[in-house]
Order: sequence, then structure tokens, then C-alpha cells
Amino acid sequence: MQRKAKKKLHLSAAIPVLIGMVLIVMMTAAYVSDLMMIAAKKQELSGVQAQLDQQKASNAELQRILDSDDAAIQERVARDTYDYAAPNERVFVDMSGK
Repeated sequence: MQRKAKKKLHLSAAIPVLIGMVLIVMMTAAYVSDLMMIAAKKQELSGVQAQLDQQKASNAELQRILDSDDAAIQERVARDTYDYAAPNERVFVDMSGK
């Protein structure tokens, strides 16, 4: 009878240890998952920051063009870069690839 009591005692002492170990493993997995998510978001942020810098440079160039008094330059940039056309103007595009 003492053997059964000892086995029950060992089993009842092992349950809290197992629960603790499972909790530690779960918390570690959650921590690693959060670290991976943070790294991915940092990479995404650097990409967006590069796009922002590129857009700021483009905006600065456009602002420089707009601030200039030369209407011919503004018209050329609008036509060449942004494919704008004057009112009531027809623009023909060569689609043949030649």
C-alpha cells in the first residue's frame, strides 16, 4: 500500500512541474513569434521610409519646376513625364512598338 501512495505522491508532484514547463514553452514561443513580427515590421518600415524619401525628392523636383517662371519647361515636363495634354488636344500614341 505504501508503493501506491508513493506513486500518487510522485504523480501529484509532477503535474505542477509539467504545467509550469508547458507554460514556459508557450511563453517562449510567443516571445520568439513577437520578435519575428517586430523584425518583419522593421524591414517593412525601412522599405516605406525609402519610398517616402523617393517621393519627397520627386516632390521637391516638381516644386522646383512649378516655382520656375518658364512656362515652356513646365509644359514639356507635363507632356513628357505625366502624359498631360492641352485642352482640346488629341494625342496619338504609336502602339506598334517601333
